Amino acid sequence: MTAEILTIRFVHEGWSRFGIAQVRLADGAVVEREFEDHGNSVGVLPYDPERRVATLVRELRVPPLFAAGEQVQLEAPAGLIDDGTPEENVRREALEEVGLRLTALEFIGATYSCASLTTEKIHLYLASYRRSDRAEAGGGAAGEHENIRVVEMPLAELAGLADRAEITDLKTLTLVLALRARHPELFRA
Repeated sequence: MTAEILTIRFVHEGWSRFGIAQVRLADGAVVEREFEDHGNSVGVLPYDPERRVATLVRELRVPPLFAAGEQVQLEAPAGLIDDGTPEENVRREALEEVGLRLTALEFIGATYSCASLTTEKIHLYLASYRRSDRAEAGGGAAGEHENIRVVEMPLAELAGLADRAEITDLKTLTLVLALRARHPELFRA
């Protein structure tokens, strides 16, 4: 026997939908499981290989504020997939959030951000850029109240944050580790 969803009841529908699924497990037991659904997303770590820096954002995230009083998160630019391909969306998000016009994208993978809670699958990319790729100031889409602060930091500093377990955003940590694994020469003195 395989697991199957018997019913779904949504208890909230807004930017996200929160549901309760009645599921028959493979062993025949029937249980309820809660989940959140808001669509799939993209994330990118833009880096300048010549200057050995990466561009990230600092912004308020309510769950870390609620859970730990954290005022801002250091994150790779990211956002929901609207219309179009993940690649089109990641380029749009990079332009909106950090003002970079990205061309070449290096696909890292598409993974569930938290499979026990959300349906979101995040498509992750690395993207090299040059100073000449800065097209705008960034800061987020008008009217979304994101209050994004653009941060360009040395890759060595970013690696140090990862080594000291000071990156608390999973997609960002994943992207930093992927950059170190795929392009170790960027981190050599």
